[in-house]
Amino acid sequence: MLPVVALVGRPNVGKSTLFNALTRTRDAIVADVPGVTRDRQYGYGKIGLVAFVAIDTGGIVEQPSGIETPMRVQTERAIAEADTLVFIVDARAGVTPQDEFIARQLRRSGKPVVLAANKAEGLDSDVAVAEFHGLGFGEPVPLSAAHGQGTHELMDAVFAGGPPPDIASSTADPARDAIRIAVIGRPNVGKSTLVNRLLGEERVIATDIPGTTRDSIFVPFTRDGREFLLIDTAGVRRRAKIDDAIERASVSKTLQAIAEAHVVVVVLDAHDTVGEQDASVLGLALERGRALLIAVNKWDGIPMEQREEIRGKIALKLDFAPFVPVHYISARHGTGVGELAQAAIRAYEGAMREMRTPELTKTLERAMTQHQPPLVRGRRIKLRYAHQGGRNPPRIVIHGNQTKHVPDAYRRYLANVFRETFDLFASPVAVEFRTDSNPYDSARRRGRGQRKK
Repeated sequence: MLPVVALVGRPNVGKSTLFNALTRTRDAIVADVPGVTRDRQYGYGKIGLVAFVAIDTGGIVEQPSGIETPMRVQTERAIAEADTLVFIVDARAGVTPQDEFIARQLRRSGKPVVLAANKAEGLDSDVAVAEFHGLGFGEPVPLSAAHGQGTHELMDAVFAGGPPPDIASSTADPARDAIRIAVIGRPNVGKSTLVNRLLGEERVIATDIPGTTRDSIFVPFTRDGREFLLIDTAGVRRRAKIDDAIERASVSKTLQAIAEAHVVVVVLDAHDTVGEQDASVLGLALERGRALLIAVNKWDGIPMEQREEIRGKIALKLDFAPFVPVHYISARHGTGVGELAQAAIRAYEGAMREMRTPELTKTLERAMTQHQPPLVRGRRIKLRYAHQGGRNPPRIVIHGNQTKHVPDAYRRYLANVFRETFDLFASPVAVEFRTDSNPYDSARRRGRGQRKK
C-alpha cells in the first residue's frame, strides 16, 4: 500500500494548488474563491523513488452550515484515511483563529502532522514561519505551491522517518492499469449518488442542490479483484447557461474526464424528458469514441403504466446511438446498479480488445458476401483486407480501391458486423478506409515515358 498524505487547512490557503503541484496534474480546480473544493480528491505523486497518494480536501470551518457540513465530513474521512497530515497555513496572513481551531482538531487525530506555510514567495524564510511555531507542530516548512518552491522540502519532512522498504521501492502508478469509468450527465440527475452506490460508501457529497459537485473526483477502488478508477463529474449544461468561472472550469474538467476514461456512463433522470442537453452530453462522449452506457436513474419512482412510454421516448431521442445499452436503475436503492457495473467491465474489455488481421479480414469477406459494396460508375468497390488501427475506440482500417466512394450506410453496416463478431460491446467502432496504390498504374506511366523517348 502507498502512504497516504492528506492536505488540510482553512479555505483558500492553497490546498488545491499544492495538490496539483505534488501530483503534477491540474486535476483540482484552483480559484481565489473559498469553498471551491468540496469532495476529497485523490491523486498519485512521487518524490524521488517514493510514490504516495495525496488527498485534497475542502476547507475546515469551525461552525459549518449548508454545504460546509458534508464538506467537513469529507475532510474528517480524509484525515482518518491518511498516514500523515499536511496542515497548510497562509504565510502572509499569519496565524488566524481558524488555524488554531484546526490545529486542535488535528492534534486529536493522533496522526503525524507537518506544517506547511504556503504563499511564502518573496518572504524571508525565517520571518515567514516564525509565528507558526506556536501551533505546536515543530519546524514549519515555507513553500510556494503556485511556483513549485519548497515542495521537495515539504515531502522530505513528511517522510523524515523514511517509508517502509516496500513502499520506497514502489514506483508504479496504480491508476495506470485501472478501468477508468467516468459518470457524466446534467446537474442533479444522481451522478454522485450512483458513484456512492458503486463504491458502497458515502464517498462523494450527494445533495438535491444542482451543482454540488464542482471538480471531477477520481476515486480508486477494487471490486471482484479488479482495479477501477471511478470519476464523478460536474453536471454539464449548455454553454449558453454557463456564466460562472468556476462552473466553466468544472465543465472543462468533465470533458477532460471523458477523454481520460475507458467507459462513460451517461446518467439520465427518468422523471425528466430526454432533451437536447442529454443528447449533447451523449454526443460529447461519442466524439471522443468512448464505450458508452446509459443509466436511466430514479426508475423506482416511475409508475408501471408509464414505463413503456418512457422507454419509447428514450429510444426515439437517442436513436443516433443505437448500439448504446440502456440500464434502468435506482442509484439510491441499488436496483440495477450491479448489472450496470458488469456492463461497464464488458464495455472496457470490448474497447480494449485486440483483433488479429486474419480474423478481421475473414469477417470483412463474410460481410461482403452477405451484402456487397455498391457499384461506382459500373465498377464494384473492392475491399481487400482489414487490420486493427487502434483501441479505445476500436479502430479498423480497411484497404481496397475506390474506398473514397464507400457510402456512410455501408460503413455503418461494417461497423455493426465487426461490433457483433468481436463483441465490441457498447463501443462506437471507427471504420477507416484506405485506397491502395495500383502497381500497374506506375508501370503504365513508366511505359508511356519510355515510348516518348
